[in-house]
Amino acid sequence: MTSPKQPRVRFAPSPTGYLHVGGARTALFNWLFARRQGGTLLLRIEDTDVERNRPDLVDGILDGLKWLGVAWDEGPYFQSQRLDMYRATAERLVASNNAFPCYCKGSSYSGGDAAPEQDGEGDDGVPKAQKATTCPCRNLTPEERAAKEKERLPHAIRFRVPREGVTTFDDAIFGHREVQNVEIEDFVLLRSNGLPTYQLSVVVDDIDMRITHVIRGGDHLSNTPKQTLIYQALGATPPIFAHVPLILGPDRTRLSKRHGATGVGSYAEEGFLPEAFRNFLALLGWSPGDDSQYLRTADIVKLFDLSGVSRTNAVFDRAKLEWFNTQYLQKLPIDELLPYVAERLKTAGLWQEKWETTDRAWFAQAVDLIRPRTRLLSDFATMSRAFFSDDFEYEPEARAKFWKDNRLAGLLGKLAAALGALPDWNHDACDAALRTLAAAEDVKAGLLINATRVAILGRAVGPPLFETMVVLGKQKTVTRLEKSRPAVQASAAASPAAS
Repeated sequence: MTSPKQPRVRFAPSPTGYLHVGGARTALFNWLFARRQGGTLLLRIEDTDVERNRPDLVDGILDGLKWLGVAWDEGPYFQSQRLDMYRATAERLVASNNAFPCYCKGSSYSGGDAAPEQDGEGDDGVPKAQKATTCPCRNLTPEERAAKEKERLPHAIRFRVPREGVTTFDDAIFGHREVQNVEIEDFVLLRSNGLPTYQLSVVVDDIDMRITHVIRGGDHLSNTPKQTLIYQALGATPPIFAHVPLILGPDRTRLSKRHGATGVGSYAEEGFLPEAFRNFLALLGWSPGDDSQYLRTADIVKLFDLSGVSRTNAVFDRAKLEWFNTQYLQKLPIDELLPYVAERLKTAGLWQEKWETTDRAWFAQAVDLIRPRTRLLSDFATMSRAFFSDDFEYEPEARAKFWKDNRLAGLLGKLAAALGALPDWNHDACDAALRTLAAAEDVKAGLLINATRVAILGRAVGPPLFETMVVLGKQKTVTRLEKSRPAVQASAAASPAAS
């Protein structure tokens, strides 16, 4: 087996749904652990549930991991391509008397072929005690078994759980665990259709792939006694188990769609930065040992250790996720942020190739001005559209609030002329031109400032006006002021406050 100094871990999703928040967090913890320890991360697709699997979702899982920045070192391996190994192992366990054929129908025994693969667990992921029922096929005589074989009866293969004693294992997070064997039913290893259950396939794969640490959700804690028994029956040393706490919704119930939780891909589409999402996920159940919140990924890798993982369930807080995203939008070095904004503008059909070449400095200046007021990457193409396109609309609310003075159409025309005559185009020159005009016309500077912002951006709220003018440039600013005048006049005429 691989040296503990070079651990091998795996992330093993099932293609029965998209990569959700819980799965993404598990993948991230495995990746962080592998990177911190100089180990290897394997990706395994557990696709043996033929009734629920959707092969098209595999690409979605892979895309979600790539967006998240969780790069695997080996794989992906597909369990559907390893069925012969599971069947051979099941037969090996039968031959060693650690398993037996079961001819019961799914409904005739509490742990039947159709029974769930995972036991119930409490809110903390700890299995609830249960009194297992013994399968009647367990004690069939060789003659009785031969008779059933002669009838060609379909059968599953069950593990022969010892009826006495205790199964124990140590969990790196939850500590020492033990379960009375009498509480474990003779669970199914191989279904009657020849497909393995989770309990069998995961152990076979983890042995074959030399997995040293199994880092997975706390809902799998109840599976571990069964898997420990299989390891022992196969003469293999179990890996180190580490069950991470569950992620709950704000109401402290299991996180689900009703809490707004969706696939990782939807967060990418909304405009979350992958590193912000990683930072948020890492702190769902793990602590660096202090109150640090904003942690670049390289810092998290240096700090990550299983000892920092809590036993307490984490709570998914959408507002906190948005806070993280805002922090990253504001704090990332501009050169790191630009590719994300560029991709967003390309998707929106607003991109111009010159912003990547001759006008890259202008693009960086614009993004740097805009980002303090953004919450999501999508804001660059929506709320800040006017920086990247002349095709934008005036917000009705902004028109009604700031274009109701019937003097404004004329004033904006005069401002356009004053700005157009400036020999130097900078913040102070634009500021002075506007305030000089306001004083000469005996109006408050705020009247012109607010009306101008709506005229050149289409919105009532935006970055500081004169910095905005500088970024837009003289020609664009003057042109937009002139273009807005008919709309300003119409708004003033329609306003009850028109004078």
